[in-house]
Amino acid sequence: MPVDEQRNTVNLETEMKSAYINYAMSVIVGRALPDVRDGLKPVHRRILYAMFREGLLSNRRYSKSAGVVGEVIKKYHPHGDAAVYDAMVRMAQEFNMRYLLVDGQGNFGSIDGDPPAAYRYTEARLTKLAEEMLADIDMETVDFVPNFDESVVEPTVLPTRIPQLLMNGSSGIAVGMATNIPPHNLGELIDGLIQLLNDPALTVETLMQTIKGPDFPTAGFIYGTKGIQDAYQTGRGSIQLRARAVIEVSEKTEKETIVVTELPYQVNKARLIEKIAELIRDRKIEGISDLRDESDRDGMRIVIELKRGEIASIILNQLYKHTQMQSSFGVIMLSLVNNQPQVLNLKQMLQYFLDFRREVIIRRTRFELREAEARAHILEGLKIALDHLDEVIALIRSSPSPDEAKTGLMRRFGLSELQAQAILDMRLQRLTGLERDKLIAEYREVLQKIEQLKALLASDALIRKAIQDELTEIREKYADDRRTEILPEAGEIHIEDLIAPEEMVITVTHTGYIKRTPSSVYRSQRRGGKGKIGAGLKEEDFVEHLFAASTHDYLLFFTDAGRVYWLKVHQIPEAGRATKGKAIVNLLQIAQTEQITAILSVDQFQEGKFVVMATQKGLIKKTALSAYSNPRAGGIRAINLEEGDRLMAARLTSGNHEILLGTKHGLSIRFHEEEARAVGRVATGVWGIRLEEGDEVISAEVLAPNAQASIMTITEKGYGKRTELSEYRTQGRGGHGIITIQTSPRNGCVIAALQVKDEEEVMLVTTIGKILRLRAGDIRVIGRNTQGVRLIDLEGEERVCGVARLAEKGEREESADAGDDA
Repeated sequence: MPVDEQRNTVNLETEMKSAYINYAMSVIVGRALPDVRDGLKPVHRRILYAMFREGLLSNRRYSKSAGVVGEVIKKYHPHGDAAVYDAMVRMAQEFNMRYLLVDGQGNFGSIDGDPPAAYRYTEARLTKLAEEMLADIDMETVDFVPNFDESVVEPTVLPTRIPQLLMNGSSGIAVGMATNIPPHNLGELIDGLIQLLNDPALTVETLMQTIKGPDFPTAGFIYGTKGIQDAYQTGRGSIQLRARAVIEVSEKTEKETIVVTELPYQVNKARLIEKIAELIRDRKIEGISDLRDESDRDGMRIVIELKRGEIASIILNQLYKHTQMQSSFGVIMLSLVNNQPQVLNLKQMLQYFLDFRREVIIRRTRFELREAEARAHILEGLKIALDHLDEVIALIRSSPSPDEAKTGLMRRFGLSELQAQAILDMRLQRLTGLERDKLIAEYREVLQKIEQLKALLASDALIRKAIQDELTEIREKYADDRRTEILPEAGEIHIEDLIAPEEMVITVTHTGYIKRTPSSVYRSQRRGGKGKIGAGLKEEDFVEHLFAASTHDYLLFFTDAGRVYWLKVHQIPEAGRATKGKAIVNLLQIAQTEQITAILSVDQFQEGKFVVMATQKGLIKKTALSAYSNPRAGGIRAINLEEGDRLMAARLTSGNHEILLGTKHGLSIRFHEEEARAVGRVATGVWGIRLEEGDEVISAEVLAPNAQASIMTITEKGYGKRTELSEYRTQGRGGHGIITIQTSPRNGCVIAALQVKDEEEVMLVTTIGKILRLRAGDIRVIGRNTQGVRLIDLEGEERVCGVARLAEKGEREESADAGDDA
């Protein structure tokens, strides 16, 4: 025949499509995707099965990993040894597996990306939990198929008692599809399975109340629940992960340190440290003075030391933004269902596992029933022999051969061949009375077991109970606490989770430096003391604002131009008593021509709260606090000022307070805030007090109702006094006011007028940065029309420039005044 006639003509496109589809399905089914039933890919299933057949159980000695790899390649998995060893190593790594399936001895790699030792050096055996995946495998619970060379058989799936697919998760890339299932907490999974078992109509939302979300072996945080909800409801979602970091403050150096103790899942620690070092070198992140890894066998500890005056929250936010300290986990819950890839939601995955457990229990029960019935059949024959013992012995003795004895027994007593053979194989010791009683008892037990097994197969309720009992047993043996903490929202930064609430003293200088210092630094002194240095300032600078606030409070910075800026107290650099702090222009986008004249601290922007503002020319304005809850980076307008006017003060009220305005020349006016109706954020104010030529408003106080308090008035030359609040009669808004203190060249102009209680403390600050802390009760109570007494000794041209009232946290929250300005 000519050669040309032997050729087959095929379409190249058709052949390529067919070949590629065959290849793709081989990868999908045979390599890359886990089975929904046991949650394993073929290579992992074969490793566990090979170790089980070798007898490498949790209570046996370790065996060389090389032997395991060789056994797997020889009998089940005809691929490279590196791929098999890598798969086995992963099942022994605590930072990759939520629950270990292989108990490794030796170097199995590290979270720094260090490779494991060669398989000739390491040893391994199954964990106790892995044995639960192979339980009952020899009871015909799963199907077996010939291996690649048909020399042995292997299971198509393991009869696992644990929900491995969700417990440890899985990741793999097939052809045209991928899976990425996160690990979960075993206790939560079993609780969810039991709920679904008892109520198949449960929704995903109900299951999520029990199964909160993924639980990663490296712990850390999950920020936000939206990605979890999407993944559980649709099978796809993106989960935000973040490292756990705490902020420590050195008592000696007062510098802050960021300590990272937990990383997002599958983040390489060594590469993370290299990335941080690179960012420091390229000056993309400034303010870090030292970076080191102090991790040891007790746990992870990455130490990031900051330079003096740097704000840890800002640096931490930059680290989250530019490094893998924050990462995303893209969930794709894809697995094989009847050898077909499907994306499943949470309920479907749990239901498929329950269906598989039902099938395993039914197949196991049928196997046990067959075994019990076979044993009962044998015991029935033995019982007949014992009942006719003399005749049986005589028949056997008279038979010329075992075969003829067997035939005679079958014909004489109606026995089966198995029963007759069992009688012939029976040892003489079974003929004793005790052994006969044991045989009868065993026969009764087997009959009872047969009844129980048949009842189980006939009752769906009993099958469900068996599933639940096994799940409960697994939970009691292996469940542990959740490691990964789930936080409700993934904001830009949640520094409140990292630092404790603490009372702080905030100072702002005339040239624009700001800092926060714990109020405990300043010890109380008696009036007339010399004070202590509160800031190291240049001669031309002086402290202009000083007040108390909590680290968790919001700060509203009001400027003389009538604008407001937003900041949090913990974002202000913490500094010692003798340091000047950090330039406020680095924290706020404030114009060079603006000066901060009022600062409020609030814990939240509540409805029913108002901001009352006073201008230098005597105008006041009341606006709802909520109008200032979302300032832009460049600030927003707080009040519409007339030309030449300046915003002097801003206070918080609840709508039912009285206002006390104080002026530079010692006048004051008291009126109810209801006389000023609430207006919009950009409105102009109304008259609060009408001023004489040269006078101006220097303070505004919100008077607490029914408060046992007095008015403390302090002048620029260090004089002050307290006057009973009852001496300030209530007037109508817009009047000229009454005298609150006599001003003269001796005591100077008024610098502040505050409402205080006896047990409260005030702080005075001078133009050279000297600070004096006084108890209000130590200052004399005298009438309005007086000049006061000396409170602080001043030197030369030194003047008092700021006054603040310190309050305990609880008192400050209950007060309508949530912050004090100078």
